[in-house]
Amino acid sequence: MPFKRILTELVDAVPGATGAILADWEGEAVEQHALMDDYEIKIIGAHKGILLAHLKALQERLSGGAVLEAVITTAGVRAIVGPVGDDYSLVMTLERGAIPGRALIHFRSAVECLAKEIY
Repeated sequence: MPFKRILTELVDAVPGATGAILADWEGEAVEQHALMDDYEIKIIGAHKGILLAHLKALQERLSGGAVLEAVITTAGVRAIVGPVGDDYSLVMTLERGAIPGRALIHFRSAVECLAKEIY
C-alpha cells in the first residue's frame, strides 16, 4: 500500500508542514513521514488521536454530525487531525506560521486517498 507516498506528498505539498502520520484505533503508527524525529511524530500522532476520539464521542452525544477534522493550535505549532474511516486517524503537523486553509485542502485529499487504500 502506498501510505508512505501519500504522506510524503502531503507534507511536500504544504509549505510549513513538518510531518504526517497515519495511526490505527489504538494510536499505533501505521506509517509516517516527518521532518522531525520519528519518535516525536509517533507521540504526536497518538496524543492527537486521543483528542480526536474525544471529539468524535462528544459529537455523537450532541448529534452534531461526524467530525471531519480539527485544527489544534498551540503557541509553537499547529496540528490537523481527522478520521480515516472508523478505525484510523491522520495527523499532520505544521509550523505555527503555516496557512491552515491551504493545509486543509491537501489534508482532505490525503484522507480520501488513504481511505480508498484501506477500505
